[in-house]
Amino acid sequence: MRPVTPIGIAAAAALAVRDSVAAGQLDADIVAKANEVVRILQGLEQYVEDSTTGPSDALAQLATATARGEWEHSDQRDNDKLESEMLSGHAAGRLLQFLVRSTRATSALDIGMFTGYSALAMAEALPANGHVVACEYDRGIAEFAQAAFAKSPSGSKIEVRVGDATQSLRELTSEGRHFDVIFLDADKPGYGRYYELLLDGDLLPRDGVLCVDNTLMQGEPYSSDAPSENGQAIADFNRMVQQDSRVEQVLVPLRDGITLIRRIQ
Repeated sequence: MRPVTPIGIAAAAALAVRDSVAAGQLDADIVAKANEVVRILQGLEQYVEDSTTGPSDALAQLATATARGEWEHSDQRDNDKLESEMLSGHAAGRLLQFLVRSTRATSALDIGMFTGYSALAMAEALPANGHVVACEYDRGIAEFAQAAFAKSPSGSKIEVRVGDATQSLRELTSEGRHFDVIFLDADKPGYGRYYELLLDGDLLPRDGVLCVDNTLMQGEPYSSDAPSENGQAIADFNRMVQQDSRVEQVLVPLRDGITLIRRIQ
């Protein structure tokens, strides 16, 4: 079939370049093909951002502050590396707000809050009586997020729980909590465990929506013969969800991949 999507067109052009280089053909047409790959792929994410409704002032300020920060775990947790790029970002934040509003959610759960962009985005979309529970392992980062929440009219809707997410989810289950929309963007090897806790504990009720970030993991799940630990964890997670009859799902190729999961039983 003729490629008709940006990624498909870029892939076809890249294949043509590869085959021509292998055959020793480096003419003007091949250079044009290479430039086409760069043009299509380089501008894609920025065009998505530019075509998406802009963030609130509070979210824009939080994104700027996060980008300027130098992030280290305050408790020296393992050897996990923290980067400002871990922020969910503008387009993903708008997607979360779209889900919250379209499902008429009144409760949301954020697993892996980081500096709080996703939690605040969902809080802004919730009604006045809405509530977000945000889970973050690192106390120092949680304090940064809470300071940002205090500057926003929607920040009072957010309850931050600091500590291991597994324990937080078990506590929420014991409290009989349920959430209309859940965002999962925590440690990738823990995704399968968190997923089972959400469904087995009914934290995600029937017709609830679970939004999972990084489910393309830099292309590793489908393109690497030797994926990293995170790449393998995501591949295993995607396979587990695909085989779970309790849910239906769609993987959206936004940024590093976001899977939308709806519980159907």
